Amino acid sequence: MNYQQFSTIQLDALKEIGNIGAGNAATSMSRLIQKKVDMEVPSIEIVAFDDVMEMVGGPEHLIVGILFQIHGKAPGMVYLLFTIEEAESLVRQMTNNDEISFTQQDELAVSALQEAGNILAGSYLTALSDFTNINMQPSVPHLSVDMAGAILTVGLLQVSEVYDFAIIINTKINDTEENNQGINGQLLLLPSPESFTKIFQALGIQSYE
Repeated sequence: MNYQQFSTIQLDALKEIGNIGAGNAATSMSRLIQKKVDMEVPSIEIVAFDDVMEMVGGPEHLIVGILFQIHGKAPGMVYLLFTIEEAESLVRQMTNNDEISFTQQDELAVSALQEAGNILAGSYLTALSDFTNINMQPSVPHLSVDMAGAILTVGLLQVSEVYDFAIIINTKINDTEENNQGINGQLLLLPSPESFTKIFQALGIQSYE
């Protein structure tokens, strides 16, 4: 399976699902941090595995990654990725604690970001489930602070023998009550090969053109 096989219609469908998921996530995040939050999906890209590492700064770049297994009728994996700075900024907004640090193994930081990850990943999967009427549920999150190569290799190796790409949903989280530039995160969607077929068939779209 090659990433170039996806059609414009398929990419548009995935982007629409991403936008719906972002709206759901914004509502949930607003309740969590008790501030009005706006979320947008600037882009959705189908990226070859060779390019994934470079998009997150290279294999030796230190990042925060949250991995979820997707359970249900369309299994797979979801990664939520932040730079250290973006992760700390998000958690500081959630906790009103400017001393939060991921480089010091702060348990509060880990717990808060796992909760944010549950909201974000859960919102996207809920949107995808509602859109397709296919049951998909995220597992308990596994959070790591490590080099991008170490975090991503585990997931990519599991699917690399079957296909060579990931769906990357770029997400921007804006606190509308603060005059800041927002927080950027990347969500990598790695459905199992059979899940792609199920998802597009459920949407009434031919698997490939």
